[in-house]
Amino acid sequence: MKTIEVLGSGCANCVNLENNAREAVAIAGIEAEVVHVTDRAEIMARGILSTPGLVIDGRVVSAGRIPSAADIAVWLSE
Repeated sequence: MKTIEVLGSGCANCVNLENNAREAVAIAGIEAEVVHVTDRAEIMARGILSTPGLVIDGRVVSAGRIPSAADIAVWLSE
């Protein structure tokens, strides 16, 4: 099972990214846990300077933008 982390304060962009991530899981047809990380220190420790950030299995794949569900589904399949 994959782990997807949405890094951000919980703003509208972060919520949109979380929704896209959940949709991507359905598109990819995989099992994944989607976690929303709001702790500022943890976000900074991951090297994310601009939120929202997206991490898949410990690897930062996006920061400062909202990738589409289709883009995220491709990353999940890699």
